[in-house]
Amino acid sequence: MPDGPPLARVTWDRAGLHRNDDAWLADAWSRARVLLISPGSETPVDGDGRVQLRPSDEAPDGPRRLLGIVDDVPTFAVTAAPDGDNWRTLRDVGGTVGDLSGGLLATAIGLEQWHAKHPHCPRCGALTHETQAGWTRTCPVDGSHHFPRTDPAVIMLVHDGGDLALLGRGPKWNPGRFSTLAGFVEPGETLEGAVAREVFEEVGVVVQDVRYVASQPWPFPASLMLGFTARLVGDPALTLDPVEMAEAGWFTREEIRRAADWADDDPAVRAGDRRAAADARPDGTRLVAVPPPFSISRYLIDRWLAGES
Repeated sequence: MPDGPPLARVTWDRAGLHRNDDAWLADAWSRARVLLISPGSETPVDGDGRVQLRPSDEAPDGPRRLLGIVDDVPTFAVTAAPDGDNWRTLRDVGGTVGDLSGGLLATAIGLEQWHAKHPHCPRCGALTHETQAGWTRTCPVDGSHHFPRTDPAVIMLVHDGGDLALLGRGPKWNPGRFSTLAGFVEPGETLEGAVAREVFEEVGVVVQDVRYVASQPWPFPASLMLGFTARLVGDPALTLDPVEMAEAGWFTREEIRRAADWADDDPAVRAGDRRAAADARPDGTRLVAVPPPFSISRYLIDRWLAGES
């Protein structure tokens, strides 16, 4: 297994100490590489699906946000309108971008969405402006500073201690696509408590032996996914929350491994047409696809398939 889930395998110098240094930022911009990000969180990619970085003198005017220093080169994100048909979202290219590009893109998206959705001061309602190289918003009326929002969410591979794992399908998902369970952490709650609560609320089973595995930034729009495994205790019968879950079930390793292969190899599944992919499977096949390899859900599934739960 890779060392950590995608979007979380590479770190770089985020240069936090330079965010208030105007002279340093001006010099850094003169020699920077720039990742363009649209208000819709799209970025230009090349023919192989790789993120394009361009010199700063080729970047359009727009808000500049310091992502950090990569291989001694300052790297910024700049908000820009798409200027071609090669702009894609992270969901589109998550399976083809490298670890570094994926991490930079996730950071740029998180900042872009936070700035777009939080333009006003939560204290007085005044319009705020970007400060600290895009990492804060400052109110000109009361002087308060506001920082990017990150929402902790747990995501868990529930298993029976043997050959079965629990996967569910949300109401908005096409038939045949299943994933691990997930939910947001509530105020005053531990991560382990959130795992147990979410599992019980969504499918009505009790778990124990909750173990942390890894985390992954997930800027859709502002989550930090905290990955766990948990083991069933007691009755495996499922009672579904009709709002959160369209269906759920216990699946064998062989069923899940087969669905993972289909999800990776079938063009219909990769294109998002899981309904067509499901229709092409043998009658009665319930599990057709699992999440793509760039998600932490798939990372948890692949670890379990490899016997690393």
